[in-house]
Amino acid sequence: MKVTYSIVAPIYNEIENISELYRRVTEVMDSTGDEWELVLIDDGCTDGSTEKIRELAEMDGRVRPVIFARNFGHQIAVTAGLDYARGDAIIIIDADLQDPPEVILELAKKWQEGYEVVYAIRAEREGESWFKKFTAAMFYRIIFRITDVKIPLDTGDFRLLDRKVVNVMNSMRERHRFLRGMASWVGFKQIGVEYKRAARMAGVTKYPFKKMLRLALNAITGFSYFPLQVATYFGFASAGLAILAIPVVVTLRLTGSQFFEGQATTLISVLFLGGVQLISLGVLGEYIGRLYDEAKGRPLYIVREAPED
Repeated sequence: MKVTYSIVAPIYNEIENISELYRRVTEVMDSTGDEWELVLIDDGCTDGSTEKIRELAEMDGRVRPVIFARNFGHQIAVTAGLDYARGDAIIIIDADLQDPPEVILELAKKWQEGYEVVYAIRAEREGESWFKKFTAAMFYRIIFRITDVKIPLDTGDFRLLDRKVVNVMNSMRERHRFLRGMASWVGFKQIGVEYKRAARMAGVTKYPFKKMLRLALNAITGFSYFPLQVATYFGFASAGLAILAIPVVVTLRLTGSQFFEGQATTLISVLFLGGVQLISLGVLGEYIGRLYDEAKGRPLYIVREAPED
């Protein structure tokens, strides 16, 4: 079957949202008159979502389930969806319906105009606390400033990717994935579409602060050497301060000044330099750990049931 659009939705304990996601996606995609499929990736669900996905697949052949052997995480689940998608245009969308399926029509319109990556920009965010909005805004702006790739501000994974782009991204098999950064890194002709992000329809967020922090760490270490450079800057600053301090201390000693009597200054200096060294080792360890994960060469995910099954 010739598939024009593939909608990829990672699922992790979204039993309350799956039926509504299917209904709204079906309504939107049927209005296009084109062939489409809905790829649902079961990321180790434990709340009955697996059975619901199977039920939809039996009812509608356009629903293609990819069921993991265990939970591998959101970014890996989306990666599996891109691997199994057959469409000429692939849309990534979350199952919590914060990203309205109706926006897909606007993304598709830009794709038809010749754009190969159409990302959705969050102009408004409903149902989120001030802390969530503040940390999200800071996250996007810090990433934009320190990474080598200019990732558009206020954008998530909700986007349309042309088949050419997906083929390139599928060839990139790094384990610690930051897909929106990868989509920017590959280049091609890109444009943004603003939309109003809705509140979660039901259930609780699957991206608490801890997971957001891990995603930020993957983004920084995957697209920037800035943390390693900071350690170097601290080293030069400490060395420069020491060089400048030597003649000052010698002069004060020769003149009989009691300004540097005692061990307090020495203790503070040692603690400061020790802290800088430990932080630098931690940063270096993060990069080395990622190299170790890549060297093991394990598969990104394990599928228990594929669409063909």
